[in-house]
Amino acid sequence: MTTDDFRAISDTVPHQPGVYRFLDKSGTILYVGKAKDLRSRVSSYFGDRRDRAHKTRVLVKNAHHLEFTIVETEADALLLENTLIKKYQPRYNVMLRDDKSYSYICIKNERFPRVFITRRVIRDGSTYFGPYTSKSRIKIILELIRRLFPLRTCNFNLSEEYIAGGKYKVCLEYHIKNCLGPCEGLESEDDYNDKISQVRNILKGNFSAVKAHFRGVMDRHAENLEFEKAHAIKEKLSVFEDYQAKSTVVSTTIRDVDVFSIASEEKEAYINYIKVVNGAIIHTHTQELVKNLDDDDEQGLLEYAIPIIRERFNSIATEIILPYPVQLEEGLQAVAPKIGDKRKLLELSEKNVKYYLLQKQKQRATQTRKQTSAERILRTLQKDLQMNELPLHLECFDNSNIQGSHPVASCVVFKNAKPSKKDYRHFNIKTVEGPNDFASMEEVVHRRYRRLLDEGESLPQLIIIDGGKGQLSAAVASLERLGILDKATVIGIAKRLEEIFFPGDSIPLYIDKKSESLKLIQQARNEAHRFAITFHRTKRSQNFTATELTNIPGIGEKTAQKLLSHFGSVKRLRNALASEIAEVSSMGVAKKVKDYFKQGEEEEE
Repeated sequence: MTTDDFRAISDTVPHQPGVYRFLDKSGTILYVGKAKDLRSRVSSYFGDRRDRAHKTRVLVKNAHHLEFTIVETEADALLLENTLIKKYQPRYNVMLRDDKSYSYICIKNERFPRVFITRRVIRDGSTYFGPYTSKSRIKIILELIRRLFPLRTCNFNLSEEYIAGGKYKVCLEYHIKNCLGPCEGLESEDDYNDKISQVRNILKGNFSAVKAHFRGVMDRHAENLEFEKAHAIKEKLSVFEDYQAKSTVVSTTIRDVDVFSIASEEKEAYINYIKVVNGAIIHTHTQELVKNLDDDDEQGLLEYAIPIIRERFNSIATEIILPYPVQLEEGLQAVAPKIGDKRKLLELSEKNVKYYLLQKQKQRATQTRKQTSAERILRTLQKDLQMNELPLHLECFDNSNIQGSHPVASCVVFKNAKPSKKDYRHFNIKTVEGPNDFASMEEVVHRRYRRLLDEGESLPQLIIIDGGKGQLSAAVASLERLGILDKATVIGIAKRLEEIFFPGDSIPLYIDKKSESLKLIQQARNEAHRFAITFHRTKRSQNFTATELTNIPGIGEKTAQKLLSHFGSVKRLRNALASEIAEVSSMGVAKKVKDYFKQGEEEEE
């Protein structure tokens, strides 16, 4: 996946929390990540950053496309990321070495219930709240509950017989007032259960029933001038209020369900599917459908798509959550929830399918604008050059040399009025001696189109030669030899006055300087010049380095290359010890190299 690929979809990635997935061509998940802001996070994988890790560069290179799922909070994104990594074990994620999950607060199903932190959800009638992604926060919540409502922490079986028989004695927790002693019957079961009811209200976020209690405790501390204690309770309550929100992506009250929602347009419909196993989302997918009939309604499309999608993802859930009842096969239960955790799941699915629809609409609008702009420019160019075909594919050539040294040439390719950099080519001039731009142009044009013909590739509709009538005539000579001069329009552009020359016509064409077609020709010319100059500099640099070393008497090309490969530069070789050079080659070579550089230093003095 390239930076250009991402730029094409970047406007459709939301500034919302969620989970993103990089996938390869076969649809295999390569990486799962979470984000507080999806667009900002995904954008960081692309661009020209030099500090990006090698592993990240390889991931982006191997990725074919990107998918994302929107959630309500950053904590939900963390939970969903954790679930998907455990499920799919993506190649580029840090693998989870254990089977730990996130923490819950459990109210145990027993007489005088305990309230404690656990990672295991046991379906024995106990009530679980969470999951919580921060263990430090959950400890603060539990400490707040225990200070406001003293509860037992022992795991004794407090049956009526054992308590009546005096089997247990109060422990230290009773003496330091952390427990009111139900083990000895010092606290009634009704009073204890009243406290548990208040704890349930706190964990559910139903503060109306307990806020009066909190205020009363803080007021009493304030009246007694215990401001630090009052402030401590206020701070702990604030922490709890910040973190009491219920998770959408993981629930202890739901088992295995499938969630479907639909968004529809005139010709297409989109169905979002969420697969929930043991209360956790393990897969999300949006299916596109093409309407064949005008009367295809959403209910009928759901009835058609649900069995196909369930079979594809091997779902065995018997409960289907839907926005409204539909006819399902026997054995399946359709549920259209109005409140509760299942309703939240349906709302999450609806949010994702609506955003997917918006994403498609934006992509179509952007694509239409780009196509309209490119088509307008190409049609103007076609008209200005009086071409028979629209120049969807054009190529531009340029030479580069300094006084005939290291002659090279470049060919840049534009498709649909945009550079196609993967198709760029550069050439070393092989048959021309000295500074002869005409012969060099004739050579590279012949080599370029000889190869395209041999490989059965398509030819461009427009060929641009950077230069005047001389370079244009040289290129035409090659095209005539290949027999393809009549298969493309060939022009030359002279830099000085931006004159456009045609073969066999001595009078140049002048295109309006503000014309989009001339700007496209100039862009191709400038890109060819840049590409040729860059290659020429590289060749000069390589040749200069090699020439300097081969000037040393007794040092051949192979030895010079060996030394350069090891030391990396002539400067490092100059500063190296003779023993270090000898380790790479021999002591004789080391002596010759040191003598050469020493002689050069003496001459400079």
